[in-house]
Amino acid sequence: MEKIFYARTGKMALGSRLRTLSSLFTEEAEKIYTQNHIPLKPKWFPVFYMLSQNGEQTITQIAIAIGHSQPSVSRIVREMTAKGLLTENKKPGDKRQTRIALSPKGRALVPLITDQCTDVTNAVEELTREAVHNLWEAIDEWEFLLEQKSLSRRVLEQQRQRESSYIRIADYTPEYQSAFRSLNEAWISRYFEMEAADKRALTNPRKYILDKGGCILVALYKDAPVGVCALIKMNDPEYDYEMAKMAVAPAAQGKNIGKLLAGAIINRAKKMGASRLYLESNTRLKPAISLYYKLGFKKINNRPSPYKRANIQMALELE
Repeated sequence: MEKIFYARTGKMALGSRLRTLSSLFTEEAEKIYTQNHIPLKPKWFPVFYMLSQNGEQTITQIAIAIGHSQPSVSRIVREMTAKGLLTENKKPGDKRQTRIALSPKGRALVPLITDQCTDVTNAVEELTREAVHNLWEAIDEWEFLLEQKSLSRRVLEQQRQRESSYIRIADYTPEYQSAFRSLNEAWISRYFEMEAADKRALTNPRKYILDKGGCILVALYKDAPVGVCALIKMNDPEYDYEMAKMAVAPAAQGKNIGKLLAGAIINRAKKMGASRLYLESNTRLKPAISLYYKLGFKKINNRPSPYKRANIQMALELE
């Protein structure tokens, strides 16, 4: 039944399948200890091995070496001590300096464990030769790859790619005026306050943006407007257009909508013959500022602004 379950769930049940495999190896390890008459539990082996190889150690040293938490190692030490396999040498007044060592009973098991390790290694190598894939090397490789980028991060990236397929960038039409205004009002009111220039552009985008040679793009997520951005024609000898009025609905954030909108606006500016693109923002909006830098915008010296909230100006050279 387990194989049918995993066939149906696929990679989603990777963790469960690994736990099943781990349980299988643990059961087999217990059988091996029993058939060799060694009074040791499989979960004790890492602690036993460290002490047999390095002599007296602190719990902290053991935990770091075997990659376990200190509470986990402490529990194992207590269990092994209760079985007479370990001794504790406590420094008066400082529990952190308690040093753990194998007892005479524990040291007597070292030759038996050494022989068992040899037999287990040979058995695993035999299994590896019979298998198509080398599990041991695969584990090394997977651990390395997951250190470079975690599985949760990879899943998030895949989620964003999938959701990006539901996003469409469309040109502004009057049906999107309400979304253009409400999306911008939401973020401005959250962090700052609405100003006269905001009210003019958001109330009548046709007059203050489109009729002056600019454009507005709308991000649609499954055909619902969730993001907007404007390209405003500037009457300035240095800059052709300003990228402004970018807003993304809170519920739609994390789907790369801001990046897609900004990229589309930059491409539109190029098609409209722009050579330099200008924007102004506020450093409180850290995700937005980070996005602008990633897109190639660079900070420029302060310029006059109609907005009290603007404390940073940036520009992008268009190729």
